[in-house]
Amino acid sequence: MTSAPHPLLATARALADDLLAPSAARVDQEGVPASHVEAIRRSGLLGVSAPEGYGGAGAPDAVAREVQEILAGACCSSWFVQTQHHTPVGMLATSGLPVRERLLGPLATGELLAGIAFAHVRAFPRVPVRATAERDGWRFDGTVPWYTGWGLNDVMLLAGVTEADEVVFAFTEAREQPGLRASEPMRLAALSAARTVSLRLDGLWLPDESVVLRTPQEKFALVDRPRNTNASPAVFGVAYAAVQVLGESGELETAGALRRRLDEVRRQVYELAEHPVPHERLAERLALKTRSYDLMRAATTAAIVAGGGRAMDLGGTAQRLFREGMFLLVQGQTTEVRRAHLDALAEG
Repeated sequence: MTSAPHPLLATARALADDLLAPSAARVDQEGVPASHVEAIRRSGLLGVSAPEGYGGAGAPDAVAREVQEILAGACCSSWFVQTQHHTPVGMLATSGLPVRERLLGPLATGELLAGIAFAHVRAFPRVPVRATAERDGWRFDGTVPWYTGWGLNDVMLLAGVTEADEVVFAFTEAREQPGLRASEPMRLAALSAARTVSLRLDGLWLPDESVVLRTPQEKFALVDRPRNTNASPAVFGVAYAAVQVLGESGELETAGALRRRLDEVRRQVYELAEHPVPHERLAERLALKTRSYDLMRAATTAAIVAGGGRAMDLGGTAQRLFREGMFLLVQGQTTEVRRAHLDALAEG
């Protein structure tokens, strides 16, 4: 993993080595603790891409990607909680609405931690959450199927679709309130520790000044589509962590071969991520994403195989990385990504 030196990379590595990785097995079984969130807040990593004028680091995208790799490879559950935060920060940074001045500074400095409740918008034309103009604000009704970080986040970025097919994004406090109720935390095969719930919205009303963006659904889809055709840095973080486990087991030749293949695919993925037109070369992006999945699966499987029976212990690193890899196969999945991945698997 090589990118331009930046102080936050050293910060991320220290946090990963000293706190996240040593406690990852316990966190996997017990949940992400508030103390982990507090350490991430203090580190400055929540503002890695935020504007410097608001207290962020304004770091290049290459640095932000490597930070995410480091955190995911150390403790994928902790990574998943904090990674939600960066989309609201990015949306506020480009917004001209009043909510920017109220929230961008606290989010950039880590005073506040944000979560996201808008993945359901990608289900369009199905509309799980409807937004309706009402009383100088917006009423939200429906169900948010997945919301991560419940009980850890301070605010959430919620979205709904209007009858006119406009997507309305607005901030609210991440807590139960009139019109908003959370389910019990979900028990998942991986990353149950990230405190994921579903949210029931029954007339949740938010004022106009909470809105950060209103945009036609077609325009949102055009911007959002490339995000999910690029391989996530977390895929490489988990894959490299598995290669490290493999090497520590004595399988240096296999570890070296996998690392070289990962390095090459990672280079191609990140070169394409820097392409100035994000919605171009989508077929190539999808092909590289499925190749990244293949290598992550190979690396995590190799770590299991090398560990033998002891790899099945729930306290072991290999099985945790294997399950985290399984989670990343469907995290942020769209119909287009699923089709490309299944077609690649069918072709062998």
